[in-house]
Amino acid sequence: MGDEQQTSETMSTVTQPEVTLGMKTGVFIGKDGLRAGWRLLIYLLIIIGCSVAINTALRLIAGPPSRGTPSAWLLLVQEVGGFALAFGGAVIMSRIEHRPLGVYGLPGSGMFGSKFWLGFLFGLLEITLLIGLISAFGGYSFGALALHGSPIFLWGLFHLVMFTFVGLFEEFLFRGYTQYTLGDGIGFWPAAILLSLLFGGGHLANPGEGWVGAASIVMIALLFCFSLKRTGNLWYAVGLHASFDWGETYLYSVPNSGIVMQGHLSNSVLHQGAKWLTGGTVGPEGSVFCFLTIGLQFLVVMWLFPAKKSNPVAESPVLQN
Repeated sequence: MGDEQQTSETMSTVTQPEVTLGMKTGVFIGKDGLRAGWRLLIYLLIIIGCSVAINTALRLIAGPPSRGTPSAWLLLVQEVGGFALAFGGAVIMSRIEHRPLGVYGLPGSGMFGSKFWLGFLFGLLEITLLIGLISAFGGYSFGALALHGSPIFLWGLFHLVMFTFVGLFEEFLFRGYTQYTLGDGIGFWPAAILLSLLFGGGHLANPGEGWVGAASIVMIALLFCFSLKRTGNLWYAVGLHASFDWGETYLYSVPNSGIVMQGHLSNSVLHQGAKWLTGGTVGPEGSVFCFLTIGLQFLVVMWLFPAKKSNPVAESPVLQN
C-alpha cells in the first residue's frame, strides 16, 4: 500500500510541470504549433519592415516621391515589388511553419494554367458586358483611337503584364497567406468577409474613388474568395482580376477605381449624367450594373466549379482511426 501511494505521488510530481508549461504557452502555441494570430503578425511585420527599409533607401537615393499619379513604369515596378514582398514573406513563413508554399494559394503546378485562362476569359467577358450595358443606356462612347501603329500592341502588352502583377499582388496579399492563416484562426468565411472589407476600404484612398465603388470592390473580393473556396487556389481569381483591369483600363480606356492610366487605347468618354449608370469619376466599378455582372460571376464560378460532395462514410472518425 505504501509503495502504491509513493508511485502515485511520483507520477503527480512528474506530470504537474507539463500541465503548468502547457498553460503558460497556450497563448502562443496551439495544437498545430504557433497560433494563427501570431503567424499573421510575424508575416505582416516582415512585409512592413522590408517595405519601410526599401522606401527609406529609395528616398535617400532618389529623394521624396513626386505627387500625383505615378508614371506607368513606376506603377509596374510598384506592383512587381509589392508581389515580391507579399510572396517573399510567405516563403519565409512556409519555412517557419514547415508547410508547402503552394497551400497559401499559388501552387506552382497551376501556374498560368487552365484556371488562370478561364478566369481571364470570364473577366474580359464581364468588363465587356458591363461597358456594353453602360453604353446601351447612353453612358459610354469608345471615341477615336489614342494610339496608332506599334504602340497599340506595345501598350496593350505592357498593361497586360502590369495587371497580371496587380492580380498576383492583390490576390496573394489579401487572399493568399493572410486568408489561409486568418481562416485557420477564425474560419474561412469570417476571414474572407473581414479581408474583403479591408480590400474595399483600401481602394477609398484612390483618387476619385467613392463608397459605391468601394462597395462593389468588396463584392468582387468576396467573389474572389468564393472562387478560392471552389477551386482550391487563386489562379482563377488572378486571371479574372488581371483581364477585368486590363479591359477596363486599356481596352475600353475608362477610369479604374478613379485612376486614368497612361497608354490607353482610345479617347473614350463616360458621358455626364447619372452616376449610378456610369460610375462617375470612379469608373464602371461605381455603376449599378457592376453589381449585376459580379452576381453573374458568382453563378459562373458555381457552374464551372461545382461544390464537392462530402462522403460522410469516408469522413467517419471511426474509419479514419
